[in-house]
Amino acid sequence: MTTIHSTAVIEDGAQLGRDVVVGPYAVIGPDVVVGDECKIFAHAMVSGRTTLGAGCEVHPFAHIGGKTQDLKFDGGATYVEVGERTVMREYVTINCGTRDGEVTKVGSDCLLMTYVHLAHGCVFGDHVIVSNATQFAGEVTVEDHATVGGLCAVHQFCRIGCHAMIGAASLIVQDAAPYFITSGNPSAAAAINLVGLTRRGFSEETRRVLKSAHKLLCRSGLNVSDALAEIGKTLPDLPELAHLVEFFKTTQRGVIR
Repeated sequence: MTTIHSTAVIEDGAQLGRDVVVGPYAVIGPDVVVGDECKIFAHAMVSGRTTLGAGCEVHPFAHIGGKTQDLKFDGGATYVEVGERTVMREYVTINCGTRDGEVTKVGSDCLLMTYVHLAHGCVFGDHVIVSNATQFAGEVTVEDHATVGGLCAVHQFCRIGCHAMIGAASLIVQDAAPYFITSGNPSAAAAINLVGLTRRGFSEETRRVLKSAHKLLCRSGLNVSDALAEIGKTLPDLPELAHLVEFFKTTQRGVIR
């Protein structure tokens, strides 16, 4: 059964699924769709053209679906879409897109801790964990199973690859490679994310190959083109390695090494 506190404001047009809980003084805007079994805690606000998947949590003083802060915004329909079972803790802010039709998207089973900010057009995959007070500028892409430490700042248009670990208080101004640990200011790719990969069941061979790729890309002194060529000649053709190589080949800002 859906439960709405008497002090909550649910504007006409809002769509709430079954077994939704809305706490005291929460506000849900007229263009919002809230999935089944979501919890909107006290003083939280969900506005704009926002869709929350089933089982999401929006904690006190979070604001999901606010207007973009990009000064280029000149109107139009922009969106926020959040997958299932994603948790947005206190004071999290997720802004709508800037361009007409643009979506700021967060996948399923993510955890955004207190004071995390996602600007316009960010796209997050599934199972992403972001620690407290980390800020993402516009158009940032974060792939599945990435973990980002607290107090980080991520420059606009950067990418963070799958299964990456970003150390606390890091400044990310270029792409952070999948499977690697990237940290510092200025940042460097220190090693592969060995603990994370082991916990997620990656085989010993895959971890060994990724470690060899990291050595060629980040420790050998080779430029990126030569390192990728050497990887192609010397390492086995695994899907994880293919994704890593493609990530480097498609970068627009360069990859932190």
